[in-house]
Amino acid sequence: MLPLLKLLADKQEHSMRDVTPTLSNQFHLTEDEKLEASAVSGQPVMYNRSAWAKTYLKRAGLIEQTRRGFFKISAEGEKVLKSNPSAINIKFLKQFPEYNAINDNGTQSSDEATAHPETPAIKLSTPDELIESGVKSIRADLILELLQLIREGSPEFFERLVVNLLVKMGYGGPQKGNAWVTGRSGDGGIDGVIYEDKLGLDVIYIQAKRWKDGNVVGSQDMDQFVGALSRKKAKKGIFVTASEFTKPAKEVVSQLGHEPRVVLIDGVKLANLMIDYDLGVSLKEKYEIKKIDSDYFLEE
Repeated sequence: MLPLLKLLADKQEHSMRDVTPTLSNQFHLTEDEKLEASAVSGQPVMYNRSAWAKTYLKRAGLIEQTRRGFFKISAEGEKVLKSNPSAINIKFLKQFPEYNAINDNGTQSSDEATAHPETPAIKLSTPDELIESGVKSIRADLILELLQLIREGSPEFFERLVVNLLVKMGYGGPQKGNAWVTGRSGDGGIDGVIYEDKLGLDVIYIQAKRWKDGNVVGSQDMDQFVGALSRKKAKKGIFVTASEFTKPAKEVVSQLGHEPRVVLIDGVKLANLMIDYDLGVSLKEKYEIKKIDSDYFLEE
């Protein structure tokens, strides 16, 4: 990770295509070593490790993505280089809140006990536990990528995304016209509407705020949404944000009576649901783990 960050010290845009060969030469790899492929992913080992180094540095806020496929050093990354660290590893990165914001289990937390393949605990892990840890780590980084893309989109795109996700989850049914974005600003805090079932026996009203990390949803926003639900005599509402809800905002919801019932979906939960319901993501690799079929070896 440190060699990669030093390579980015020129403050220019880079891509994996140009940094991997440069790092390979710095490490004096032979041609065979450069071409060596992972038995798991099939990618060249050097490319795979460089890509993960980029992912970890980005997760800690030391590099930033400038456009799709390109990245450069961030202001925080420049500070790190000026401090002249002897190495950068996972333990080093845990000093940055951004790195700890998303745990490897896909939840939002500042817990520094996050499991990771590079921690000493790996020596005591079984192969099954290693696989599980790796999958969780990949998911955590996918969540960060999804949130970045969501926050870069327009508010209109975000509203459509939320409605599309609810349809994927089974709301509205297969018929067209059972879910829609209002398409109007100032609609009393309502951005979308979806039927709860195929027959439209109940209606769910949606508020979608595509806000960046740090710009949180407060109690005033929640009061506005609850008020809009009351004016429409609605029984159910969903408030979705790409950011977070403040404690006072959550208290507004917890203090509601039986109706209206409001469900809150923050950025991390939204990204997890997108992964679970295959919205905005696609299958990259699929691995099979086989065990002995004991029945085959039974002799009659």
